[in-house]
Amino acid sequence: MDALKDVCKIGGAFVGVIVGAGFASGQEILQFFAGFGRIGLMGCLLAGLLFVFLTMAFSVMGQRLAARSHKEVINAVLGRYVGFVFDVLITFFLFAVTVVMLAGAGSLLQQWLGLPEAWGSILATAATILIVCLDIRRVIAFIGAVTPFLMFMTVVVAAYVLMSAHAQPEVLESAAATQPHGADGWLIAALLYVSYNIVAGMPFLVIMGGQAKSRTTAFWGGILGGLLLGVLMFLIATAMYLRMDTIGGMPMPMLSIAAQISPWLGHLMSLVIFGMILNTAVGMLYAFMARIMPPNTRQFRAGTIFAGLVALVGSFVGFIKLVGIVYPIYGYIGFVLMALAFVGWLRVVRRRGASARA
Repeated sequence: MDALKDVCKIGGAFVGVIVGAGFASGQEILQFFAGFGRIGLMGCLLAGLLFVFLTMAFSVMGQRLAARSHKEVINAVLGRYVGFVFDVLITFFLFAVTVVMLAGAGSLLQQWLGLPEAWGSILATAATILIVCLDIRRVIAFIGAVTPFLMFMTVVVAAYVLMSAHAQPEVLESAAATQPHGADGWLIAALLYVSYNIVAGMPFLVIMGGQAKSRTTAFWGGILGGLLLGVLMFLIATAMYLRMDTIGGMPMPMLSIAAQISPWLGHLMSLVIFGMILNTAVGMLYAFMARIMPPNTRQFRAGTIFAGLVALVGSFVGFIKLVGIVYPIYGYIGFVLMALAFVGWLRVVRRRGASARA
């Protein structure tokens, strides 16, 4: 029973880290999947399968190396010098994603309550700093706890959309063509989506794997995280595609769909999205600071406050603009990390085989 609980904690926490402002709101899914029309849903399925393998591979590598930050895994596979370059790139991206999440909080409160964007960003910054200053097990527990609420809300919204009337396919495809795209084609978009999410999620995933009591727990925790993420992606992409004619230009398209169903559902969805924003902001900022300073120290907490305030300033650039700029750039960098996961997993398998023969 304890092993099952640990597996669920790893899987839920990973999904919570990835499912931030862009995912829960639907903005990322719109730009990388639903915006391409029906063929974009195929890209969503492909991305889900890749996530299953990659989350499992990095979780197991984190457990095997007892990783406390992503540095151990990067250096073990790429070597000291090449690993250093990617270490710097990944560390910077963790901070960049934190900035995007804080911007998402501002957009959420503006669309939901009509408040100035700065208010939402300031509130999210304060909450993120407070949670990151806790120890790692409390951070994992917090992140994993919010995920089920998003899953429930996503299933409710997607089920309603699937069972209700929607526009003709020609209208939906035409509306999809007018949406912003994260890449030039659906296949590249799907690969980029997986790639930049692995850059964002890998550092925290290997830390969670490093906390796992056994390799089996890390293995199934990674599998569960990838499966849950794939299912959520497909449900959100399908719901948005079927409402493509009504969500154009909205920074929070899933919130818009929920509000169309019921104003109360819209309010509840807003609370859930805000929780997921905090999830990702906490996971990214913790992994960023853990790479720079030893966790649970006075220096770590002081650095967290400073980094959080700098991220708040960066968030004023704007949510949609940041999603369209930051994620595609790091998506190409993430292709190397996807290859890293494959190579690292092969090494684990080979070492197991050698141990068995010995």
